[in-house]
Formats: sequence, structure tokens, C-alpha cells
Amino acid sequence: MASMVDLEPTVSAHLVAIPFPGRGHINPMINFCKLIATKHPDILITLIVTEEWLGFLSSESKPPDNVQFRTIPNVIPSELVRAADPTAFIKATSTEMKAPVELVIEGLQPNPMVIIYDAFLTWVGSMQGSIPIAAFWPMSVTVFSVFLNYHLLCQNHHLPVLSLSEQGDTKIDYIPGVPSTRILDLHTTLYGKGEEVLYICLEAVSCAQKSNYLLFTSISELEQQVIDSLKSELLLPIYSIGPAIPYLQIKQKFCNHQVVPGYLKWLDNQAENSVLYISQGSFLSLSDDQLKEIMTGIHDAGVPYLWVTRVEASKINGGNTAKGMIVPWCDQLRVLCHPSVGGFWTHCGWNSTKEGVYAGVPMITSPLAWDQVPNSKMIVEDWGVGWRVKKETGVETLMKRDEVARLVKRFMDLESVVGKELRKRVEQLKEISQQATAEGGSADQAIHAFIRDITKS
Repeated sequence: MASMVDLEPTVSAHLVAIPFPGRGHINPMINFCKLIATKHPDILITLIVTEEWLGFLSSESKPPDNVQFRTIPNVIPSELVRAADPTAFIKATSTEMKAPVELVIEGLQPNPMVIIYDAFLTWVGSMQGSIPIAAFWPMSVTVFSVFLNYHLLCQNHHLPVLSLSEQGDTKIDYIPGVPSTRILDLHTTLYGKGEEVLYICLEAVSCAQKSNYLLFTSISELEQQVIDSLKSELLLPIYSIGPAIPYLQIKQKFCNHQVVPGYLKWLDNQAENSVLYISQGSFLSLSDDQLKEIMTGIHDAGVPYLWVTRVEASKINGGNTAKGMIVPWCDQLRVLCHPSVGGFWTHCGWNSTKEGVYAGVPMITSPLAWDQVPNSKMIVEDWGVGWRVKKETGVETLMKRDEVARLVKRFMDLESVVGKELRKRVEQLKEISQQATAEGGSADQAIHAFIRDITKS
């Protein structure tokens, strides 16, 4: 177990946070905890993670002094291999974590005031004891509402999907607060192979409704209609805590900026808004054939690019070139906020989507599965701040290198009428997002309201 940190003499409240053990879930939960810790230094926060995850996190920036870690054994498949069998991994998190987490909580002092849990760890609601729980929803509010209204999809005979090629373009326009969407643009657990784990998503939403508090990692101004509809429908307090981006509040305070990574030095030498930043996420992967076509197409487009990927640099057009740089990891938000970055090729994970908006960078969307698909639709159609690589997102079609090259050239043309309009809209969303997360903004107020409500209770 991690050792106890030195704490202030007076602790007004003790919060426990249990993130789902995957990078896309752990990061926003930890960032949220850091935000609370910096705003309320008298609150103690205990994060419960696996021993493996503590090892990963120990190499990252030091958390505030009032944030501590406790560990459970590695009772689930390793993060390094979970992509090989996502279904088995999800099932393991549903069955193997509860008992060791309960043991940790039983030994905590002072007694926790509330447990903040990732909504996909549905067993938290059935743990022994009477500690109030707050469900932390790691996707968009729109996705939550679609799952909440699963019964409407069935009643209107839009589920089950028998043939995606025939039914994919059918419009869904009756989910409260959710803009009209194609079946093709729904969360991919609602059709095809994804249905194997649909029950987990439905159970997560069902359990979240029974929690004491519900936390959405979204900007209320960007999903206002659906949030308003949920507030009128659900009988529990709802807080839109924003993207949990601690860029100004935390990264500058707890990161060592004396050592500047090579990729930032490279970006410093590029022209303003000239670089295409490319990231396909940390979990799902492209096929080898598709990756080769994208590599060649981007190379042929001739624009500067910074590509973060697990693929060896030597396999991408021979590695780093005068036009591009390949890195295995980067501080994504710091990169997106760099003035030389003018575009973001993204898989549309919810964290990346929020960071792209926060940084004010237009996006090329290339979703693979899960909520990436509806996020892509939101970026392109609802917000108008990106372009799709493929229209038929839910259909397996190979995107050719010449298509990629043409798209990238057009997208990175800052002087075109379309390019100027795209960047104007994303600048507006950037202003909304940064105002919401600033002191006194809607997300900042929601975090304070959450702390006020749990401490009153």
C-alpha cells in the first residue's frame, strides 16, 4: 500500500474516489480530485487504484498534499494487455474489485463522507455500509441520456438493429434534449458486436440514477438542452463539473517545467497554426492496412505533424522527418494549447474531445468504437468544429491514402473560406469552455456546489 502522506492538522471532510482502471477513466477522475484538493485544502481525498496503476501514476506529477493513494491487488488483467480482450477486462472489473476495495474502505480514517465512483463500477452501490455515493459519468451527457432512454429506442422499433447497412441512416429524433442523430452515430454497444457489453452500460446508468449525487464531466453550456431535460427527469442532484481540465490550476503548480520535452522544442520551431497533431487514443487500435493508408496520406499531404502513437516511429514513413515528429507519449493538453498546432486528428474519446474544444483546435474525427462515434457526430454536426474522415462511421470501409491527403490539405488551409469559418466556431467554443472552468464559471460553481451539498449532508 502507498504510505500515508503528511496532512494538515484539520481535515473537514474525507472523500474516497474509485476510478475505473483504464487511462481514459482514471485521468478525469484524478484531475477532478486534484481540482477539489486545490480549491479545498482542508478536504482529504483517498484514491483507490490497483497496485499496477499506482506504479503508472507514481511517475507523473506529484498530487496535492491532501490527496493520497491506497491500493488493491492486481485482481484484473493488466492495462498493458486489456485491449486484447476488452469484454473479459470489463467483466473482471465487475466481479473482482469489490471485495478488496471494501477492505480498503473499512480501514480508512477518518470515516469517508462520500464515495465518488466511476459509474461503470456498478457494484459500488451494493457495498456494505451507509456512505453516500456520487456517480462520476466519464462520457458525454448525451450518451447518458441515450442509454437512459433505451426503452424509447425499443418502443420505436429502432432496436435491435438487424442490418446496419439498411438501418444506419435512420434518424432518431425523440430522445429528450438530444439533437436528431442517425443510428450509425449512436454508441456502438447498441448494435453489432458491441451488444455483448450493452448490459454494463445500461446497468451503469440505472445505478447512477440510484446514487446520491450525479457528476457529469461536461460543460453545461455545450449540452444545455439534454442537461436541462435530465434535471427535470431525475430525482437527484446533478452537477456539470466541466472537463476536469486542471491546466492552469494544477499543471503549472505541480509540474516541473524546467525540463522541456523535445516535442515542445520542435513545436516552438513551427509556424503558427501549421501543425496537425495526431492521436488515436490509448486503447483501441487501427488495423495495419488502415494505419498504412493514413500514414502515407498524411505524408503526401506535406503538412507538419506531431504524431503520438504506440507504433514504432520507424514504421511511420521511416520515423521522424523534416515534416513530422513521432512520439510515444506527450502532454496532450499542453500540445493542443501550443500556438503552432492548427488541427487535431482525433479518435474522439471524450477526454480528447473536451481538450480539443478547451484549446480551440478544429478536429478531424476518426472514431473507432464506443462513445467515440457519437462524440464525432457532436463535433461535426452539433458544434460544427470538425470534419469527419468517413461518413459511414459504423461501417468497415478502408480509407485510401489519396482521400487522406486531400482531406488534410483542405483542412489545414487556413486561408480558405471553410477553414476560416471552422476556426471561428471553435474559437467561440474555446471561450465558452475556458470561461466555464475559470473561477466563478459554471463548472467551477458546480464543483463548489457539490462540496457544499455533501458537507451539509
